[in-house]
Amino acid sequence: MIEGQLPPSAFAADPAGLWSACVDRLAQEIPEQQFNTWIRPLSATVAADGSRVTVAVANRFKMDWIRAQYAARISALLESLQGAPVTLELALAPREVQMRSTPTARTVQEQVLAELPDVAPAEPSAHNGPRNRLNPALTFATLVEGSANRMARAAAMHVAGSLGQLYNPLFIYGGVGLGKTHLVHAIGNHLMADKPQAKVLYIHAEQFVSDVVKSYQRKTFDEFKQRYHSLDLLLIDDVQFFANKERTQEEFFNAFEALLARKSHIVLTSDTYPKGLADIHERLVSRFDSGLTVAIEPPELEMRVAILINKAIAENAVMPEEVAFFVAKNVRSNVRELEGALRKILAYSRFNQKDISIQLARDALKDLLSIQNRQISVENIQKTVADYYKIKVADMYSKKRPASIARPRQIAMFLAKELTQKSLPEIGELFGGRDHTTVLHAVRKIAAERQTNTELNQQLHVLEQTLKG
Repeated sequence: MIEGQLPPSAFAADPAGLWSACVDRLAQEIPEQQFNTWIRPLSATVAADGSRVTVAVANRFKMDWIRAQYAARISALLESLQGAPVTLELALAPREVQMRSTPTARTVQEQVLAELPDVAPAEPSAHNGPRNRLNPALTFATLVEGSANRMARAAAMHVAGSLGQLYNPLFIYGGVGLGKTHLVHAIGNHLMADKPQAKVLYIHAEQFVSDVVKSYQRKTFDEFKQRYHSLDLLLIDDVQFFANKERTQEEFFNAFEALLARKSHIVLTSDTYPKGLADIHERLVSRFDSGLTVAIEPPELEMRVAILINKAIAENAVMPEEVAFFVAKNVRSNVRELEGALRKILAYSRFNQKDISIQLARDALKDLLSIQNRQISVENIQKTVADYYKIKVADMYSKKRPASIARPRQIAMFLAKELTQKSLPEIGELFGGRDHTTVLHAVRKIAAERQTNTELNQQLHVLEQTLKG
């Protein structure tokens, strides 16, 4: 029997004790703020034999959240405590039960949550306001943190906790699949948990374009303005899609100004920093750049390993650490590619009924590995960087040291370390027989500078995407 675990017979006379014991365990595992917000307000009915636990949840928003974030752990704890299978059910609490709850049993925040309608929100209209379109699974808790996204995550959490104050707008940029969308959903979900009556909308830039077009076609300008100008928080993805769309940019500028005037918050994402946006009005770019601009970088090795292990657990699978390191070393570009690699490995493992190992991962990813090995070589990196900075490939190996040559050479060394499996001495040898300490200096220098130098960071993004095809 696990230390501290009550024997099954202990709950025979008091079935409700099973739920109390489960809640006590959760209080030890979950951060206090999360526990007080999501777990403490719950009530449960336990079957006489302990085989079924029905948890009453205040509304559908909370139900979706509990199901996505905590249901699996609650089920496991209940079965561990009971020593037998337990069926967990989530159900909407009856209205009269919600109204009878005392202030001491629930926070004011939970009372507000309980007053939300127990029906799914209708489609957007001029009467009922917009659906927020948030994905409840994308939260700060489910986002793996690392140096690649630490600053962006800290800024996002600040915005979520102090709406309309600093960092308005918050502009997050980075390449495809690095977690920009996850962050903006996390901001919205955090706010909805804290202030469930807030008007929040997540939308892709292309949908905003579509809404502008429809409002002009149908002459529904008032509905359009009511929808976008009355929000407390607007989360908009991929604003680079506004390029060359004059009317859309005009309407977004108007919405932007209206939201700032009412101290609402705006969070935007893009594949490049504000001044790097092409075919966007200067006055709009200046608005984007007036708050805080933060970058999300490709995840570093340790972060990629953590992502793989966490996502494998979410799929009810176990990925040995050595396999996670093998995959992480070979899939470097973004989180989306990591997820794709993981899905291939899990499918290969289940289909062949074999445990996950490095050899199984190598077999499952052989096409991906062969493409990478064929496309990204140090020689290819040297040629690509030389072409980009308009120098000769021979300058990569030469002893010349003017800044116009030394700088691209350092960038090429950095990319060689990031995108290939070559060791520092091997890279040094391919750069004219240079010592490994020279390569290490270049790698550290460029890695540090990209954190603060927006122009360099953008150049590296372009080179990385070019090399990865």
